Amino acid sequence: MTLAQTRLDELWDFSDAAGSEARLRAAAAVETDAAARAELETQVARALGLQERFDEADAALDAVAIEDAAVAARAALERGRVRNSQGDPEAAVPYFLAAVDAASGAGLTFLQVDALHMLAIAEPDQAEEWTSAALGALEGATDPRTLRWNVSLHNNAGWRLFDAGRVEGAITEFEAARDAATRWGTPQQVQWADEALAEAREALGEG
Repeated sequence: MTLAQTRLDELWDFSDAAGSEARLRAAAAVETDAAARAELETQVARALGLQERFDEADAALDAVAIEDAAVAARAALERGRVRNSQGDPEAAVPYFLAAVDAASGAGLTFLQVDALHMLAIAEPDQAEEWTSAALGALEGATDPRTLRWNVSLHNNAGWRLFDAGRVEGAITEFEAARDAATRWGTPQQVQWADEALAEAREALGEG
């Protein structure tokens, strides 16, 4: 069984990692499906990593039973995120690549794109290529929650261009992010896209 991302969304509050950890642990404790429980356990590790409890996060991942592609992809993702958060993106890259392989081989587009987006963060010199690969993976997607990745991908690309002084290109990306946020995202993402567009247009003298 592969957990629906919408179920994880209900358990996650990224502004409250400790509260998320408690909810995820409680959900894992009562989950009767072994694969689903293992996926929840990877998210406990993610919550620990966000609290900078990196050794505990790795220990939690050590205890995860990896018996299917979704668990393998999530475990590799979280190993990579721990290392990236520790300030060692070079050590994170092999884990993100492993996550891409596990997810793409099983047709798990959401996790494949998650891993590609993390590679774009960990390897900024190759961010454009990784982002392009992620957008390409989304071309055949139909699930709205998976398609929401378009928001983050275009937003991140926009800020990279903005920081490089390529403001016109940034505006194009922010417009794409806003369109995706309107179609598949959250009200918060629409607001962030509007703010990014306003800042970029002001920088270009359009404000």
